[in-house]
Amino acid sequence: QVQLVESGGGLVPAGGSQILSCVASGRTISRYSMAWFRQAPGKEREFVAATKYAGSIYYTDSVKGRFTISRDNAKNTFYLHMTSLKPEDTAIYYCAADAHMILSTLRQAHQWDHWGQGTQVTVSS
Repeated sequence: QVQLVESGGGLVPAGGSQILSCVASGRTISRYSMAWFRQAPGKEREFVAATKYAGSIYYTDSVKGRFTISRDNAKNTFYLHMTSLKPEDTAIYYCAADAHMILSTLRQAHQWDHWGQGTQVTVSS
């Protein structure tokens, strides 16, 4: 089993930047598809971005051009680089991992097997 721990959340002014980290343990993430989801109060968990283990990367439209994901397999860490943050980006951000994710379902939260506890990002206007 892989365990995931997110960090890097906090209070950020609109227009600012933040980097979230997801440190994995128990398994190497090099053979896992990895994703970031977020959940705002009163809303369902929504897809933000993902990378399949082979390297393909996908973003939801609302973050394209502002957010970038990357992984450092040597550090077993997955990142979310966020820029030009908006108040509507405020949410708890979750890291997810799955060894068998397929393209047609990677935007569906319930399809991911492993989750971190989440880290709160609050963007002030």
